[in-house]
Amino acid sequence: MAGMSGFRSLAPKTKNAIVAGGLSAFVFGVYFYTMRAVGGTDELQVAINKFEEEKGQKEAEASLSSKV
Repeated sequence: MAGMSGFRSLAPKTKNAIVAGGLSAFVFGVYFYTMRAVGGTDELQVAINKFEEEKGQKEAEASLSSKV
């Protein structure tokens, strides 16, 4: 456990900075991993666009039939 005794001998602000840096690196790593994994597939956006197109067509047909 030579690493722990070396860490204990550091000043409190230095220990806090090391822990903050490690946590920040972890959080940013998870964020970028997640964005890359989610951004790779666009299936949800394609489904939303298709639904909106069908909805728009039905509304256009309804408005045309109500005018006749």
